[in-house]
Amino acid sequence: VQLQASGGGLVQPGGSLRLSCAASGSIFSIGVMGWYRQAPGKQRELVAAITSGGSANYADTVKARFTISRDNAKNTVYLQMNTLKPEDTAVYYCHTDRVLLQYGTSSVEVFGVWGQGTQVTVSS
Repeated sequence: VQLQASGGGLVQPGGSLRLSCAASGSIFSIGVMGWYRQAPGKQRELVAAITSGGSANYADTVKARFTISRDNAKNTVYLQMNTLKPEDTAVYYCHTDRVLLQYGTSSVEVFGVWGQGTQVTVSS
């Protein structure tokens, strides 16, 4: 199973970006999907996460500015980022805590899958 993130880039303060992360493989189901970020010299931190049923939680620093959503049919999670600030600059990583893979009559559960990261830079 792989997670492929996209949508990062350079944006001015106050601007918007939409990140996408698609999971690929023989996927039967995916657990919680989330976005983390890591700024230079800082630890990776949770930005937002969403369950398969659509329940979401956010870091206090992004509440009311970021919105996480997912399309279970496409095995994709999104992060709409509005009113971006310079302090949002970081590499953003998608993550899922659990993926159930189906191969014919067999199944395999994989835990803790990370995407490759996409750079978001907020600067004038």
